[in-house]
Amino acid sequence: MPSSTKVAIVTGAGSGIGKAAALALLQHGYRVALAGRRREPLEKTAAEAAEGHALVVPTNVADPASVRALFGETVQAFGRVDVLFNNAGVNAPGIPLEDLTFEQWKNVVDINLTGMFLCMQEAFRRMKSQTPRGGRIINNGSISAHAPRPNSAPYTATKHAVTGLTKSGSLDGRKYDIAVGQIDIGNAGTEMAARMASGVPQANGQIAVEQLMDVAHVANAVVHMASLPLDANVQFMTVMATKMPFVGRG
Repeated sequence: MPSSTKVAIVTGAGSGIGKAAALALLQHGYRVALAGRRREPLEKTAAEAAEGHALVVPTNVADPASVRALFGETVQAFGRVDVLFNNAGVNAPGIPLEDLTFEQWKNVVDINLTGMFLCMQEAFRRMKSQTPRGGRIINNGSISAHAPRPNSAPYTATKHAVTGLTKSGSLDGRKYDIAVGQIDIGNAGTEMAARMASGVPQANGQIAVEQLMDVAHVANAVVHMASLPLDANVQFMTVMATKMPFVGRG
């Protein structure tokens, strides 16, 4: 591996924002470890990359052993970890808070919060001990890290918590030359957000169609954040469809 080649890990790389960001990083010369729960979507992402530039690592981010294996395989294949795009996340059904099951709540917390912590923790361990030392962690927050949608308590709670992880990680990473930032994304055109085009519940009880943006804009923003030198950091970035109901939501 050439010393100038940077190495990234992208979680949730089999679809949506994760896939778009992984492909954008690959196009900019990164070696990228593609992490996700299912191998087949990861293989499809890898098939769009140059041979040897993408590494497929099926991973359950909520499992500490699986996360350790992800970082271990990445270092074994590519030598180090320069960037972690901490992207994997899930949602719960959009039902009233009082009707959510414990299992639905726990699944979102395990992946969106505990999984993000485990990946950040392992990134710290690797980045502080490699030569040259340091690296960058980009956490995928959400517009929901600022303002909730109706019937979204598990997702909104975990995305608010991600902001706390970002702030703590940014502070704790300084002594190791680890830069931690967060990208908050609103209405990117992915399979998960496709329902916006047919109308989704608003805070006033109405159903309204919402504008979507091309997911490529998000991918380009992640590449920009990743490409900065370690003495500069995008602490928080919001990338959103211009006309979505965020500013003034409700």
